[in-house]
Amino acid sequence: MDPYQVIKKPLSTEKAVREMESGNKLLFEVDHKATKTMIKKSVEKIFNIKVSEVNTLVTKEGKKRAYVSFKEGVAADIMTQMGLM
Repeated sequence: MDPYQVIKKPLSTEKAVREMESGNKLLFEVDHKATKTMIKKSVEKIFNIKVSEVNTLVTKEGKKRAYVSFKEGVAADIMTQMGLM
């Protein structure tokens, strides 16, 4: 699966911004069939940065979200690069 098909869009909710600032994490809406490994490889390929951990959840609306953690403090830089901050 193409990395740009796995990651649908970044989310910049209030909680996502808090996670970015305190836990160096970003929140993405992802394809419902995407696995954690697929999400990790896609984020690493798109942003050219190492991912340390991926946690996923499915909302009650049926959308799948992924919390992506980074080893280095780059979450804010990526949000700025995407134009969300």
